[in-house]
Amino acid sequence: MSHKDCVFCKIINGELPSAKVYEDEEVLAFLDLTQITKGHTLVVPKIHTKNIYETTPEVAKELFARIPVIANAIKDTYKPLGMNLLNNNEKAAEQSVFHLHVHLIPRYGEGDGYTPNWTTHTDEYTSEDLQQIAKKINENIKH
Repeated sequence: MSHKDCVFCKIINGELPSAKVYEDEEVLAFLDLTQITKGHTLVVPKIHTKNIYETTPEVAKELFARIPVIANAIKDTYKPLGMNLLNNNEKAAEQSVFHLHVHLIPRYGEGDGYTPNWTTHTDEYTSEDLQQIAKKINENIKH
């Protein structure tokens, strides 16, 4: 299942070039053109799925099963000090290609080009608030 206007589907179908890191029947991993850090890799399911919300557990299982294998290959090759895994869903979360993908971003130390930037709100939530938030989310878990 692919979408004719999806850039990642075009890469999967061989219509656009990529620097392939890994490929099997279910998953393709290729270097991100931006290379935030050396070895920055995108891992995508071959089945078109817009984002994590629309992804079936079966597709997620296949995708996420490959991530440690690919991450360890990057680690063994370039010896980063660490690695960020990043997945953006919807425009509000800065998703720019609407085909599920996970970024593997090797980290080489301060100033390596990637800066996760967030504000914590630890003082704004009591223990009771956290329990209530967790309870509300749990009520919407669908098995």
